[in-house]
Amino acid sequence: MTAEQSIPGLGQFTADATAWLQSIAAPRTEAPWGRGDDSVSVFESWTPAEEKAHTDAISEYERAKFDAGWGALSSPTEYGGRDLPLSYTLAFRRVEEGFDIPKRTEMFSVTQQLVAPTIAQWGTPAQRDQYVRAMLRTDLIACQLFSETEAGSDLAAVRTRAVESDGTWTIDGHKVWTSGASVADIGVAVCRTDSTVAKHAGLTVFLIPMDAPGVTVRPIRQMTGGASFNEVYLEGVQLDDTYRLGPVGKGWPVALTVLAAERLDGGNLGLANADQAVELARNLGRPLSDLEKDRVADMVTRSYVQRISNMRVAGAVVAGKDPGPEASLGKLLATDTMARTSEVARLLLGRDLTSDSGEWGTFAWSEHVLGAPGYKIAGGTDEIQHNIIAERVLGLPREPRP
Repeated sequence: MTAEQSIPGLGQFTADATAWLQSIAAPRTEAPWGRGDDSVSVFESWTPAEEKAHTDAISEYERAKFDAGWGALSSPTEYGGRDLPLSYTLAFRRVEEGFDIPKRTEMFSVTQQLVAPTIAQWGTPAQRDQYVRAMLRTDLIACQLFSETEAGSDLAAVRTRAVESDGTWTIDGHKVWTSGASVADIGVAVCRTDSTVAKHAGLTVFLIPMDAPGVTVRPIRQMTGGASFNEVYLEGVQLDDTYRLGPVGKGWPVALTVLAAERLDGGNLGLANADQAVELARNLGRPLSDLEKDRVADMVTRSYVQRISNMRVAGAVVAGKDPGPEASLGKLLATDTMARTSEVARLLLGRDLTSDSGEWGTFAWSEHVLGAPGYKIAGGTDEIQHNIIAERVLGLPREPRP
């Protein structure tokens, strides 16, 4: 039987996926307005214990899915996947949305869709054997140790140093905005290994065990009161060369592999809360003013532009083509949707947004309003995204240096 003949029909695949999900989870029925969880937070405000409990619950589901043959659908069979086209992964996700399963956090897309494929591409055979399947199954959870305060949005300007001596690397530095660092097993760190060459050429990537001596994780308090991301101190962390990912001095292309997957994975950001804002408008208990109707309609229109852009990116990937400018625009569209959603919530709720009356679906929106601006920085600032689109997509000249 050829590979093409072994691929199930999409209709049969969807039916089988539905049957499996029915065997382990209840259908996600539309709960009446005013019942259930009313959280619309952008960044979770969990305690460390709550974050660990939620992570464990999600991992338990992901492992069951993997073991039943529904995880890592588009990954090679050597890593426990089924090597199916991306269209099958998208079809499974659509079916999944109809069932009451644990809501995935950012850590799982980072681990399964960013880091695992990067190790599969750049890792040694031993690294691929050790990490890829374990990450796809979520036996190991990964985080990104990329950003630094001094570097801003310029990843190539990182200062965290890695110095090699007799086969051992000593790493010293400070990383910030690391989501899930307290629950991660492995951190993927971009480090400077040569300061005598051009900044892009002097970088190397390492896989750092988050429990290694010298690694300290400190939560960063958010405006919402939670701490879903952290700063990570690396002080004299010693690793042998088996923890290096990719060639010495080739850290920039390794990091770009991670970032390319990140751009493709962020297209749906903000859409669920935009839909919830529409439901808020429908269940407000009073007629909307003309201004309110206009703002809701504008938000709905813009969210559909984001959805269409996502569909074009997915269509290109399914067809085996490189995504076009839509992949670069996806993050900007997502942050715009979040901003419009916050504007609608403020307009509809007024003082109920800032005063906790205990009424369902009102004060909960304060976490969205306070959290949404953070995504103008997360994953590369909006200003940097504009420069990337201008220079690399549209071919415009670079901005003059001061």
